Parts: sequence; structure tokens; C-alpha cells
Amino acid sequence: MKWEDMRRSRNVEDRRGERPSMRGAGRGMFPGRRGGGGLGNLILMLLMSRGRGKWILILLLALFFIGGGSGLFNGGLTQNPSNSEITQQETRQGQVSKDQATDKEADFLSAVLASTEDYWTKQFQANNLNYTPPKLVIYNEGTMTGGCGFGESTAGPFYCPADQSVYIDLSFMRELANKYGAPGDFAMAYVLAHEVGHHVQQLVGTMDQFQATIRRKPSMQNQLTVRLELQADYFAGGWARFAEEQGVLEQGDLDEALQAVHSVGDDTLQKENYGYVVPDSFTHGTSKQRQEWFARGYQYKGSFEQADTFSATID
Repeated sequence: MKWEDMRRSRNVEDRRGERPSMRGAGRGMFPGRRGGGGLGNLILMLLMSRGRGKWILILLLALFFIGGGSGLFNGGLTQNPSNSEITQQETRQGQVSKDQATDKEADFLSAVLASTEDYWTKQFQANNLNYTPPKLVIYNEGTMTGGCGFGESTAGPFYCPADQSVYIDLSFMRELANKYGAPGDFAMAYVLAHEVGHHVQQLVGTMDQFQATIRRKPSMQNQLTVRLELQADYFAGGWARFAEEQGVLEQGDLDEALQAVHSVGDDTLQKENYGYVVPDSFTHGTSKQRQEWFARGYQYKGSFEQADTFSATID
């Protein structure tokens, strides 16, 4: 990806080196990722409908918990400012090389975020809406969110609707290549675009309706969560088409994104982690489903009219 000459986003907060003030459990966009605990973060969804140009809000936001007990919407948790000065000293003394190694990665994500801002501003304007971009928080090991509990590196990248922020530990960029077999800068660009897709879902105001739906029909939680994640993949594909039209993609970039999409399918991750799959437990979709919806978003340029993962056949 030819990102060096792209503009940088101003909506980036660098928390690398800050000492986490609380421990919790986390889970992000990688359903089979194993680590210390679990924090559900599978977000909201909208369904766009044709007819009279109105946005029809249907569904949904999904969250679920594994382990821990610290969830995305437990609210009110803040960092402990008393640790700040000590942590900065420790970073300078013991973590400098690690932070220096990720400066270019932070710069890269800032450029990708700026591109998503341009894309979604354009998309929202086309639908007579205003787009407010999310904040990107980069951190080491763990950090407090603004209303979604404690986020850990083991959760992978995640979006917090309470503070409208995407959280990424930059070490994940190397893990994506080394552990998940999805190398390349555009693989990571897809990950960020997917999380921004959740922010788009948040902005249309479907959270309350989703939570009400899940309360009425808790048995549908996994099914609906799969569909919301597929829509986030669709939105990421729409941004990828925009990036291509801006002339910033290089040969092989789309293949990198598709490999990343494949690597985070429920079936692929469960096979790698357990040696078998349990379809009823899927919460993100199979590798094939995720690739198909990413490709659909690319084909239709992320058009809202084609974004219906809820009434469409996804098998």
C-alpha cells in the first residue's frame, strides 16, 4: 500500500507506555483467539432499506462474555492518573526499543484511518448524513476504555461504542502475520477498516434496538452476531474499493486483505485451536462467508443498499 504520502488522521491517541490501572478479560474481532480471559466486543448492525430514501433501523449490536466478568458496557471505568509519570520513566528505561519499533506502524494506521474518514464522510454525505470519525487508541498490553471496561492485547483489535474508539495494540500487526498467516500492510488495513465499520453501525443508532431484540430472543444472539460481523466486512470491502480508486493500492494488496479475512473465519480458527468446528458457536462467520461479503462490499463500493446481511442468504 502506497501510504507514505497520504494524509494522517488527527483522531489518534497514543497510550503506549502507560501502565494499565485495572485488569479484566477481553475478546475482540478474532473469535478463536486464545489468551488471558474474555471481553465481548461484537458490535452493532444496521440494515439499509430501499424505498423513499429512508434509513430503516432494524438491528443490532452483539456482545457476549467469556471468563472475567468485565464487559463492554459496564461503564464508568477510568484510568488511574497517578501511575502516569512512573510509567513514562519505565518506558524510557525498559521499553524504548519496543516503542521505536512500532512508530512506523502507528504512522501507517494513522494514514489508513484518515482514508476511512474520507471514504465514510463521502458515503454519509451521499445519504444526507454527517459522519463523525472514531478515535484510534494505540496501546501496549492493556488500557482502560471510556465505558467498555478494560481492553487487553489478548482481545485483539476492538471497537468500543461507548467512547466511539477503536483500540489496537500495535504488536498485533506482527501477530497477524506470524500467528494468523496474514502478512502485509493491507491485511492490517483491513482489520482497522473492519473496526471502523462497527463505528459506522454505531452512528446509525441501532444499539438500543439490538439490545431489545437480544433480550427478547437471546437464542438468536450468535446468529445475529455473525450477520453483523459480515456487514462490517462488507463495509471494509467498500473502503478497499475506495482506496484502490484513490490509487494507493499496490499489486497483491487485495490478496493480503482476503487472506486476512480468511484467517479470522470461525471455522478456520476453531480448526486451528481445537481440531474441529462447532457451527452453532460461530459469532463471526466462516472464512468463505467473510471473504464473500468483503468482496461484495468491494464490488458495490460499500453501498448501503447492498449492505443487508440480515435478510440475505449468507450460507
